[in-house]
Amino acid sequence: MNQFVIAPLLVALCTAIVTLLTRRFGRAQRALSVLGAVGYVAAVAWLITAVYPAGDPAVYHLGDWVAPYGIVLVADSLSAFMLAISAVVTLPALVYATRHVSAFGQKVSFHPLFHLMVVGVTGSFLTGDIFNLFVWFEVMLLSSYVLVVFYAGPEQTTATLRYVVLNLVGSAVMLLAIGGLYAATGTLNMADMAHRLANAQQYGVHVTPVLGLTALLFAVFMVKAGAVPFHWWVPDAYAAAPAPVSAVLAGVVKKVGVYAVIRLYFTVFAAAPLTDLAVPGDTVLGFFGIVLLAMAVLSMLFGGLAAVGQRDLDRLLAYSSIGQVGFILVALAAAALRPEFAAVGITAALVYSLTHGLAKGLLFLLAGVVEDATGTIRLDELGGLARTSPVVAGAFLLGGLGLVGIPPLVGFFGKFLVFDALARADVVVGLAAALVGAILTVAYVSSAWNRGFWGEPSAAVEGWDADSVQVACVVVLALGVVAAGVGFSPILEFARAGADAAIDRSAYINAVLERGGGAA
Repeated sequence: MNQFVIAPLLVALCTAIVTLLTRRFGRAQRALSVLGAVGYVAAVAWLITAVYPAGDPAVYHLGDWVAPYGIVLVADSLSAFMLAISAVVTLPALVYATRHVSAFGQKVSFHPLFHLMVVGVTGSFLTGDIFNLFVWFEVMLLSSYVLVVFYAGPEQTTATLRYVVLNLVGSAVMLLAIGGLYAATGTLNMADMAHRLANAQQYGVHVTPVLGLTALLFAVFMVKAGAVPFHWWVPDAYAAAPAPVSAVLAGVVKKVGVYAVIRLYFTVFAAAPLTDLAVPGDTVLGFFGIVLLAMAVLSMLFGGLAAVGQRDLDRLLAYSSIGQVGFILVALAAAALRPEFAAVGITAALVYSLTHGLAKGLLFLLAGVVEDATGTIRLDELGGLARTSPVVAGAFLLGGLGLVGIPPLVGFFGKFLVFDALARADVVVGLAAALVGAILTVAYVSSAWNRGFWGEPSAAVEGWDADSVQVACVVVLALGVVAAGVGFSPILEFARAGADAAIDRSAYINAVLERGGGAA
């Protein structure tokens, strides 16, 4: 009955295997890769229609072993929303890659690695087991390591070295924290852990050590999200990777860290009492609300300020990603600090995640179009793109205005919901930082437009020769930014359902543990 839960994972995995086996047949490999990406979108759509708007979590027991002893995959409105972001970004990015990446690169390794990265992302969104969250993280990261260094130049090697070292340390810390949580709670199943933490005295769980272990996990998730102070790998990695890889890293992979924070800290750890420590609400969630707020403020300010001064379009977008993730985190901070507004804060974070995924995926692909057509992405060597290619310039304008938050684009609703959550929760510091971050977004988007797209065409731009398929992929995402704003009502309801799924612990626990007899 719940086969749809594993369908996106199986489609992505089978596509990775098939594209590896057909690597000697370039045209067939590309066709199968695109077909697999379309199949992934269809599988995600099937999953969404099955769990939303019904609202009840769906559980798939691998090997028919019941939880908490067996491995489970869990799909609810929260994981379905994140999978939707993955689907709408990865398909145009892959189609774009078939014309952007060299034929030799596609033949050797690109397609299997790309789909394995999607496998890791999908598994992270669906897993109901904290150890397997680590496993899926590693699948995603191992693929991304090779994709970042794909061009094998000095710049790519340096960027990948930093990316690999930081994430290897993060993986070791994550594994240590998971082992500690198993020792402290006696389980690795997320639902079972949530149940035990909520009934800590009954199960003899000491919550204070759990706080320290969850702090280690939190640091790892912030590395994945690229938030300050764990941001320093982001600019080099995004600039070094091929444009479609950067689009997926920023638009999708970054959201895995965000999802892990929502799922673990609002669903699993939120119920753990901390009566011995002076933290807001006497809960683990209250403690991390303060940390989230600090990191969000630093990310918005640093990312925005650094983006304003960039001369390369791809590095401007990379620093922008650091700033934009701050808007997601500050909404989660409001949700954590004021639990009565948790649903509002998480809804805002989910909508902004969609906004960032669409807009940043669009802008990174567009940077690749500009580089392929002109041979440069240095803003001082561009100019006049609005005259030479009004379609590409219009797409950039839509993506940039989406980040700024101009109605009726989806970015307007994302910004509005974040400000609304901060105002309701009375998080004055976060509200002020978000306002400054919004002004900085206007500044760097305007700077990129004026320097790269306005004025007389430069020598590089006069030789404009863009691939029509690449431009079409950019246009599709630009239309997505518009369509998501014009038809925002169902997206808002979907995000609200995702927020409800995150904070409804009893529904999650009962759905996962009912066959194992462990539900409360």
